Amino acid sequence: MDFNNLVSTIAAIHRQTLAHAVKSVNVALTLRNWLIGGCIHEFELHGADRAAYGNALFGKIAEQLTSQDVPNCSKSRLYRYRDFYVFYPQIVATVPPQFAALLSTGDSKPTPQKVATLSPLSGKLILERLSYSHFELLLEIVDTLKRTFYETECINGNWSVRELKRQINTLYFERSGLSKNKEKLFNLANADALLLAPQDIIRDPCVFEFLGLRPSEIFPENKLEAALLEKVQQFLLELGHGFCFEARQKRILIGGEYFFIDLVFYHRVLKCHVLVELKVDAFQHEHLGQLNTYVNYFRTNEMTAGDQPPIGILLCTAKNQELVQFALAGMDNNLFVSKYQLELPTVETLKEYLARQREEIAPENSPDVTGV
Repeated sequence: MDFNNLVSTIAAIHRQTLAHAVKSVNVALTLRNWLIGGCIHEFELHGADRAAYGNALFGKIAEQLTSQDVPNCSKSRLYRYRDFYVFYPQIVATVPPQFAALLSTGDSKPTPQKVATLSPLSGKLILERLSYSHFELLLEIVDTLKRTFYETECINGNWSVRELKRQINTLYFERSGLSKNKEKLFNLANADALLLAPQDIIRDPCVFEFLGLRPSEIFPENKLEAALLEKVQQFLLELGHGFCFEARQKRILIGGEYFFIDLVFYHRVLKCHVLVELKVDAFQHEHLGQLNTYVNYFRTNEMTAGDQPPIGILLCTAKNQELVQFALAGMDNNLFVSKYQLELPTVETLKEYLARQREEIAPENSPDVTGV
């Protein structure tokens, strides 16, 4: 071993032991949160004095833990820990004996949620490959098949938390069901791996089941938006009564620069223009600023006698309600944020694809799916 080899070896040891330490800390944190959730779940079912707390239980626990300087145990987080325990009971197999003794589950232990004949991924595998921050995103997904899909793809693609969030927000699950070549889509997704009140007219969420999109070789994000824009007649019916189509990709000139509004309607009941912007991702406050600019332009340049002020509608895949409220502060209340979703693909199609992806991760977790 020469000097350069010595330095390289020491540096490699540092990197590998650091990675091991980080991984160990993450596993310990995840187990901590799961065990907290298990204790709460057990108390909810069998606690001797549980009736004395009722709906105030989580608030009381949070109050007491805060007074004892136990971190990350707010009321909302405690609810999430309880759900984590219920959704991922297979983690019990990884709990060391000294901790298992603290969790007296009796007959209240929840059973893993299966997707037809697909067994849940092992507790050992998900603890090693997913951080608790991954689990927090996954717990927001109510549908078991959809959540299992993202678990599998996240592990298979080695996604960061940020990338998992991006894939969820850009409807990767839905696009997978619309694509014939799911492996190609997987490769593409991983290549980029990170007086009548208007509110009575606007539907939220807008569920675009009318699309009737045919499966294609691959279904990227720009095709989703194009498909929505092409289905103008059905789009109008879904939005609600009174919408009259006026323009698509309407070009406007502001300060010598051209901008394009996705869809422009005139609403014959509200007597105003309705501007629609489609975003194939989750709500961001800059989206609203863009739409507000277009609404102000129409108010100044397109209104005629008898018109009411224009309305803006932002369609996105998901919305953070609190972020929306702050983004809307001080703005005209004729701006709305809606969310949409595609018609879900067939369950059978997704199960078969999911089984193949799981086989690549861990063969022992992929039972025979013949006949699913």
